[in-house]
Amino acid sequence: MIEAKNLSKIPEVRHGFFTRIGGFSKGIYSSLNCGLGSQDDPKLVLRNREIVATSLGLLPQELVTCYQHHSANVIHVTRAWGTSGLPKGDAMVTDRPHIAIAVSTADCVPVLFADRHGKVVGATHAGWRGALDGITDNTIAAMEKLGAKREDIWAAIGPAISGAAYEVGPERFAEFVAKDAANEQFFRPSQRQGHYMLDLPAYVENRLRQAGLQSIERIGRCTYQDEDHFFSFRRATHRGEPDYGRQLSAITLGPDKFIGQE
Repeated sequence: MIEAKNLSKIPEVRHGFFTRIGGFSKGIYSSLNCGLGSQDDPKLVLRNREIVATSLGLLPQELVTCYQHHSANVIHVTRAWGTSGLPKGDAMVTDRPHIAIAVSTADCVPVLFADRHGKVVGATHAGWRGALDGITDNTIAAMEKLGAKREDIWAAIGPAISGAAYEVGPERFAEFVAKDAANEQFFRPSQRQGHYMLDLPAYVENRLRQAGLQSIERIGRCTYQDEDHFFSFRRATHRGEPDYGRQLSAITLGPDKFIGQE
């Protein structure tokens, strides 16, 4: 588990960017595969998710994920809902204790948010589509609705595919530049004619800075290049593997924080 230095300074908050190490899964899913949508043994996935929950000091049923579909939709979480029939969205926010909100990734950018006063937290899955459509901005706005002040929201960007490993086609470059010409700074030409290397974590960080956040930390680990520690959709695709695991990034308000506490 990797922790961000800034979020670790908030005593009411527990968080972690979990790696692929320390679980029960085998083969291409070895070992801490937490992907409910993978073709791994569901029993092993649930045991792996228990490890994540207990690492944060919570019960297994208090770990909450959603059905991610590369949107800009944010879910306000008021209760734990289990592992089936998940609501659709790509970010969650909560002001309730005893709930760990978590996003699964295997190259996309996970972002964990916390109000520095320990009253509201957020978790975001930012693929290129969601990032471009404003999923991080929407997460911040949802936290503000729960009482957080923008100047008090801190963010940490977790392990994701780096600009050195993420090649995209000309259509992706065109979409980003059409949204904002300044987005060209996050692309550089690749070795293939007409293709580019996209630094998605840098783009996400820039969106957070433009949103006015004062404390932003980037873990700076590449999921594609670091096979020992991370699952990667693109790496699995390049190898022709039939499926891939997912790692979780989770955050929770500590159990000593009670609803209505000032």
